[in-house]
This record gives sequence, C-alpha cells and structure tokens, in this order.
Amino acid sequence: MAGKSTQDTFLGAAGRIHCDIDWPDTDTPRGWALLLHPHPLYGGSRDNKVVTTLARACTQAGLVAVRPDFRGVGQSEGDYDEGRGETVDMQRLLDQFGSAYPELAKLPFVLGGFSFGTVVASQVLAGANNSPSPDPVAIMMVGTAAERFPVAPVPEHTLVVHGELDETVSLQSVFDWARPQELPVVVIPDATHFFHGKLVGLKQVASRYLALQLDGS
Repeated sequence: MAGKSTQDTFLGAAGRIHCDIDWPDTDTPRGWALLLHPHPLYGGSRDNKVVTTLARACTQAGLVAVRPDFRGVGQSEGDYDEGRGETVDMQRLLDQFGSAYPELAKLPFVLGGFSFGTVVASQVLAGANNSPSPDPVAIMMVGTAAERFPVAPVPEHTLVVHGELDETVSLQSVFDWARPQELPVVVIPDATHFFHGKLVGLKQVASRYLALQLDGS
C-alpha cells in the first residue's frame, strides 16, 4: 500500500469484525473506502489480490481503504450466513465508523466489492434490514456474482468490471443483470475470475474511475 496499514475491530451482529485499514501517503485523506472480499467458504479474505488491488487504487487516489474480514474469516467472529449476516455486519460497521473516525466519516465515501463482496455491497446499498443505505460517491463492482446470488440493483454511476473468460461467474449473467439497469460493463479481455495476470489493467480501470468520480478528471 502507498502508506501505512493499521488494524481495527468493529462489532458485528455475531461478534467482532476485524479489519485492515490502509492509509494514503498524505496527511489529509480525501475520503475513505469500504472494500469487501470474495466468498468466505472458498478462501476469500481481505488479503485477496483483487481486493488489495482495489485498495491500492484507493490509497493512491488519497482514500483510506478499510478491508474487513467477513464473519468466520481470520479473527472475525461468527459463521458464514449466505450474505444475510454479512450485510448486517457491514451496516453496523458503517454505523460505527463515524464514531471511531469522525473526521474521515465526514469525507466522501466509496464502496467496493469483489465476487461475493458485490452481493453484500449491493444489499447494503439497497438498505436491507431497513437500515438506511449509504450514499457513496463511487461504487466498484468487480466480478459481480449475479449468477450465484441475488445482487440488488445499483446506482447508475457504478463501475462494473468483469473478466472476459470468467470461469466462476459467466459474463452473460452479468450482462443479464446489468441490462435492465442500463449499466455499462467494462470487460477486461482474457481475464479470468481472479484476474490472474490482469491486475495491473484492473487497477488502471479503477484508478481512472475514482479520478472521474472524485474530481471529474
């Protein structure tokens, strides 16, 4: 990451949610991002390379990147709950973040997810469990798991990125999910689900999007 990394915990519905927090190399962050990892039962964690790639794009854009482990992963407490409990946990994290980091909470907010993380991100945005949805200036959905889970509709300014050769979630299923919303889909040629050998290109796409959303450049 560009600057230092620290750790913190928040209280989810099933116990502690442990996070890495990546700081930009600046004394005045311009915002913060919550980045959500892939499926917990298939090795997904906050250290996933796609998630850390998005975090690097965020820190280089001047954002503080928060990477939580979902319940049951690493030091986070609880058990996998098919996205339901994970959504509640992230809603509680967002509620608690303002008290823990009041100065950051006043700044622009970015939400991102990869694979299973897109499912939770979409449900958080949809205000699941009658929780008020956040108002992010930027949303990044990578490897959207539309073939496997109910992914809620997202705002029109969302960045949707998918690999042409994704072997886990078909590109067609993402088109089918995006089409009714009239959402563009950025397709990275020859990329598989985990973007092996294509992470540089993914980071470039994310960085350009963040620049556009944060300052219109």
